[in-house]
Amino acid sequence: MIKPCLTPCLAGLLAFSTVTSADLVVLQYHHVSPITPASTSTSPSLFERQLETVERLDLEVVPLDSGTRDALAGKLEDRQQVAITFDDAYESVWEVAAPILQERDYPFTVFVNTDAIGQSGYMTWEQLETWAEDPNVLIANHTEDHGHLPQKPDESDDDWQERINASLDNAQETLKERLGTSLPLFAYPYGEFDDKTEAAVAERDWLGYGQHSGAIGESSNTTRLPRFPMATAFGQLNTLQNKLRSRALPLDQDIQPSGVLQENPPKLELTLAEELEPGKLTCFATGKGRIEVESQGELSQTVHVQAPSSFIDRRVRYNCTYALGDGSYYWYSHQWTDLSRVED
Repeated sequence: MIKPCLTPCLAGLLAFSTVTSADLVVLQYHHVSPITPASTSTSPSLFERQLETVERLDLEVVPLDSGTRDALAGKLEDRQQVAITFDDAYESVWEVAAPILQERDYPFTVFVNTDAIGQSGYMTWEQLETWAEDPNVLIANHTEDHGHLPQKPDESDDDWQERINASLDNAQETLKERLGTSLPLFAYPYGEFDDKTEAAVAERDWLGYGQHSGAIGESSNTTRLPRFPMATAFGQLNTLQNKLRSRALPLDQDIQPSGVLQENPPKLELTLAEELEPGKLTCFATGKGRIEVESQGELSQTVHVQAPSSFIDRRVRYNCTYALGDGSYYWYSHQWTDLSRVED
């Protein structure tokens, strides 16, 4: 069971060595098309160039389930790995992305919101049935209705529980009935989660994937696993190599920030290991660029990170990196959801 953070802004980092082993980087896609919404689309040409970069760096592309479990168990040693995922099962994944991946014999995962299958712009059940027979394709749960999962401000505990049980369990049952698959893999719609939703995922013994960036390593939290969004705006080649070679900044899984915004702008507290220099941590905030990292004293390893002004977005993120000196970075990201903002 996940233990909630005692204060909403506190994240503790375990002591660790600066000698790093390899980790798993998960890439997240929606559409692979030049004509779908830009915020969730990757152009086919950029998609191919991204895969060429993976090849050039000689990275191992692995199935999401085994890759995640090996990374969490610390079994990767020096083998940096990549997993490829798609949310929503859009038709462009079938028509454009899959042939490119299959030509390279790359495994990939499709997270399905089951109510959408067969509708305009989405894959069909017949297409998914074909993939269910393919050992290189994993088909997993993205809820029944793609609804926002955190408990709404005016929603009772009973109503929330009924809604969540239906959305998560109905989708899992549909995938089992239609495709014969019931993998313990789950992707949060919009990357949104709160403590109760994480607990629901943990109770089902599922791995939960978000939309905040970073690598998966031995200290990653199993119900808030990061993925790098690869839409055209975020997946440009000039930053891709740093993402593909990134390492997970080790975190204390028992002390992590809430996924719900409780102060605006949110304040994040990080305690770095003695081997790290707080002044080398660099952080960025959604729509605000680089933000100040405030040290708590010359001898302190604790830093505070807070944007200079409030956000108006429903979802905001802080992304922090620490250069390791060998061309790779520790990477930590956290997403908050402002429940006072309208759902999209």
